[in-house]
Amino acid sequence: MTNHDEPANGRLALYALPALPLAAIALPFYIVVPTFYADNFGISLAAIGALLLAIRMIDAVTDPIFGWLSDRVRSRFGRRRFFFAISTPLTALSAFMLFWPPADAGIVYLGLWGVALSIGATWSLLPYTAWGAELATGYQARVRLSGWRESATLIGSLLAITLPFLGGLDSTTGFHGLAWLAVFIAIALPLASAISVTTVPEPTDLSTRRLSLKEGALHLRRNGPFLRLASAFLLNSFANAVPASLFIYFVGQRLGAPELQGPLLFTYFLCAIAGVPLSVAIARRLGKHRAWCLAMLAACAIFSVAGFLGEGDVIPFAVVCVTTGLLLGFDLTLPPAIQADVIDNDTFASGEQRSGLYFAAWSFITKFSVALSAGVVFPLLGLAGFVGDQAATQTPTALSTLGALYAFLPILPKLAAIAIMWNFSLDEAAHTQLRKSLRASADKP
Repeated sequence: MTNHDEPANGRLALYALPALPLAAIALPFYIVVPTFYADNFGISLAAIGALLLAIRMIDAVTDPIFGWLSDRVRSRFGRRRFFFAISTPLTALSAFMLFWPPADAGIVYLGLWGVALSIGATWSLLPYTAWGAELATGYQARVRLSGWRESATLIGSLLAITLPFLGGLDSTTGFHGLAWLAVFIAIALPLASAISVTTVPEPTDLSTRRLSLKEGALHLRRNGPFLRLASAFLLNSFANAVPASLFIYFVGQRLGAPELQGPLLFTYFLCAIAGVPLSVAIARRLGKHRAWCLAMLAACAIFSVAGFLGEGDVIPFAVVCVTTGLLLGFDLTLPPAIQADVIDNDTFASGEQRSGLYFAAWSFITKFSVALSAGVVFPLLGLAGFVGDQAATQTPTALSTLGALYAFLPILPKLAAIAIMWNFSLDEAAHTQLRKSLRASADKP
């Protein structure tokens, strides 16, 4: 295995730097910003919800556009680094403006800067993740790279859920909680991106031709390993999004401990950081797809226990948060590393290296799974008589439904994902042979 196949840890750490400020954008955007604007600017939650839905619809258009542009734009500075670098000013500025609004901000201000941030974040993330998929080309090297990037992502997520609440969210004047986050992103994102772009090399472009739109779609449909991985990833992402959507209600209403929502969520993400090196170590021994499958199987067992917890069962649920947090490290690290392998399969078959387009599809699946989970669980809760108010008294039926949806609903899609991935064909031996063939094809005159 060449040095190119195995980038040094120092280089991987430098590549991972921008993931930290980028990760500090997503959680506040969809969790903190809606209530902050509603409470401080008098904007109705219905209007904010409609606006966020519209932004999601815009994402469905911008994801493939920026993925395609990331694959096609060329410059003397390369394609991935260049396209990523020119995106960061828009992303940093729009995050700053959205998270630190003026006193007279309203729905128009929220809409304009919300759309700008969504476009900027998509523009930044797609070439950035494609860059990583091409930077490390070895089977295990990609696990290590993904581990570094997702560790930085989790640290950024911890900052995103900590800084706003430490600074307070009950006022728009002074240095409130979101303002702290705004300043952090505005400084850290350009700085981290500049360091990464100037110290980490541009990957070798293995493309030997350019595909038409029709040819590209045909090769995408023929990429069997990608279709299997995408199906499993959609199922598992939906399974993960269900308890994430219901976490606040489960802790506050089912366990009767609303004061522990923040600490338990922090514990969950903190343990996920520890789960990343564990996933790297197990993938080295068992292979990426088998390590991921075993992690999903363990999550099924843990969630089956969580469904029997009730009021006052805080300590058992803390154990659930610790263990599922560790397993989240597997979910974040291993699927993107496998995705990089299936892109190689497409590159060899089609002749064009289209990492940007593939990660655009990946991004769409992630966003769709979150929307699908909300579209399933909240109507079911409503049918059971659940009232979305922390101070409301819930009926036994509503609480039972909450527990079943939180703990039992994720199990079936996870089991289906395991069935799809257990005998995944693109293991380490197959990928090593694929890389040899791909390199030989690219070296032909």
